[in-house]
Amino acid sequence: MLMAIDPGTTKSGWCTYRDGNVVASGVDDNDAVLQLVMSWPGELAIEMIASYGMAVGREVFETCVWIGRFQQAFHCPAGVRLVYRRDVKLHLCGSPQAKDPNIRQALLDLFPRTGGGKTPQIGTKSQPGPLYGVSSHAWAALAVAVTATAKAA
Repeated sequence: MLMAIDPGTTKSGWCTYRDGNVVASGVDDNDAVLQLVMSWPGELAIEMIASYGMAVGREVFETCVWIGRFQQAFHCPAGVRLVYRRDVKLHLCGSPQAKDPNIRQALLDLFPRTGGGKTPQIGTKSQPGPLYGVSSHAWAALAVAVTATAKAA
């Protein structure tokens, strides 16, 4: 089983993924995600920041610190898979110019339409789909999980 993280400055999205299915997901304070990582027995993938020569702000450096903390807290720091956003875009959308809505749609297209409502892949409370509960930054974490799993195969 794989845990994937979309790191942030104070909160991070996460997703646990097994055999092509979302097991759990959420967005939590970084300290809570750090506790999850410390006790996680499976594999770990984290979205990594890449430099493209542009000036960056404080938030990028704070996110880098959290990436390092998550990696160090894992039981096998050398085994953490760092997944770059560009690789996610290329894997899911075939283009480095893809935006978040494109990635979300590509993820929706990967899952069966088994739930209720207007987006059956997500579904409703009474008729949940396979992506029920995935929200906010957990979508980016799911994209990291799908990409990391495909690259490992």
